[in-house]
Amino acid sequence: MATSLGAPVRYHRIPRYAFGPKPKRRTELGLLVFSWVIITALYVLASLGSTSKIPPHLGPFLGAMFALSVVAHLVNRWLVPNSHPIVLPTVALLNGIGYVIIARYDPKFASAQAGWTAIGVMLYAATLLVVRRTRDLDRYRYLLLLVGGILILSPLIPHIGLTVGSTRLWVHVGGLEFQPIEVAKILICLFFASYLAEKKELLSIPTARLGNRLVLDPRPLVPMLLVWGFCMLVIAKEDDIGFALLLFTLFMVMLWVATGRVGYLVFGLVLFALGAFVVAHLFAQFHERVTIWLDPWASTSNSHACTVRPELASCFGGGGDQLANGWYALGLGGVGGVGLGLGQACAQGCALFISALTSDMIFAAIGYQLGLMGTAAVALGFLLLVGTGLRIAQTARSDFSRLVAVGLTALLGFQTFFIMAGVIRLLPFTGITLPFMAYGGSSLVTNYVLVAILMRISEEGSATPAERASGVRQPGERAFTRVD
Repeated sequence: MATSLGAPVRYHRIPRYAFGPKPKRRTELGLLVFSWVIITALYVLASLGSTSKIPPHLGPFLGAMFALSVVAHLVNRWLVPNSHPIVLPTVALLNGIGYVIIARYDPKFASAQAGWTAIGVMLYAATLLVVRRTRDLDRYRYLLLLVGGILILSPLIPHIGLTVGSTRLWVHVGGLEFQPIEVAKILICLFFASYLAEKKELLSIPTARLGNRLVLDPRPLVPMLLVWGFCMLVIAKEDDIGFALLLFTLFMVMLWVATGRVGYLVFGLVLFALGAFVVAHLFAQFHERVTIWLDPWASTSNSHACTVRPELASCFGGGGDQLANGWYALGLGGVGGVGLGLGQACAQGCALFISALTSDMIFAAIGYQLGLMGTAAVALGFLLLVGTGLRIAQTARSDFSRLVAVGLTALLGFQTFFIMAGVIRLLPFTGITLPFMAYGGSSLVTNYVLVAILMRISEEGSATPAERASGVRQPGERAFTRVD
């Protein structure tokens, strides 16, 4: 190629890191270092409290924590250099605190949780590698719905589905056991976002005539209602109230955000009231949970004795024992907690036994060990994640991306609220996991995928047209400079 004067024009490839590290990534690295200091201090204190010794595996623990965080950080520098710097450090801090609590009560579970964290970080990187543009997800709306439906149905398949406790949410394939509903909730969120982004005008602007008035045409809402109803029926068949409530909340939040019409919230409340009435009469699990919520002491093995002396062996066995002993643990924790590694609460066979202490009831364990200050810090961490997710939604470049960010943030925020509220008796106990903290590979891994999608949306919304015009290369784009 030649210019008008006939001189040749040459192009040089700009090196991948020609622009240097982004300021947001430097902030992220600094916050990660701060989170490493906090987690290490908590880990050492827990070991000193229980054994009066420095933990013998401190070196491998620090090495693993450092390696996983650095891998995720380098992936962000490579694939999403302009994304929000708060998300990854907050996730790392919550994940680390949860690991310390799990290691305090069940070291075997802690080893497994560390492995699931490594898998979560790998899938975090894989998601950012595969999903280079969120609009690509919009193209596979019905495929995502189909896969999500199959995953929701899979626990009901004979010889594959497993019943754990009273719920049938698990499947086993070979030697692997997991909860497919954790993956399905993200796929259903993507479907809702895609459908609402296309139909939002029909759902928000009155176009049907009723007499002399224009009203909303209800027909575009029918497919979403069918999908939601199908999910509710299947999850009810699997006898899990927590995820049914979570998907219902997701449906209503995304519908209201897409349309801005309060009438849909009223419609949702009516649906919720009818659903609660039907479920209360047809499903024993829901009735039992509400009964325990209203009067847990009547459901303990010895309600009067347990009220006076919760350490009695007769206090363990009734349906309300788990929650009642969790509340005793929170009360004993007080403002500052009994101290990491100290106290009598445990996950098996002791004076203050709390079943599922490192999974369903880990928030009670945090309150017992770290007190009101610890639980408040954890709650603030989740509030920071939710606020950041909504901020990412505000800067999204398309309706689809905006609704995806809102939906994923709602999943994370309401799942956190439902389990925390269940532990402290604001709501009936649902038994879903506390994101990033509770023991469980299915929840931990899928939440890392959820965060990766949020980071991709943040990256897309951070680059302004002026930055693109100035020649600042975006991830995945080739960059060349002209040399005359």
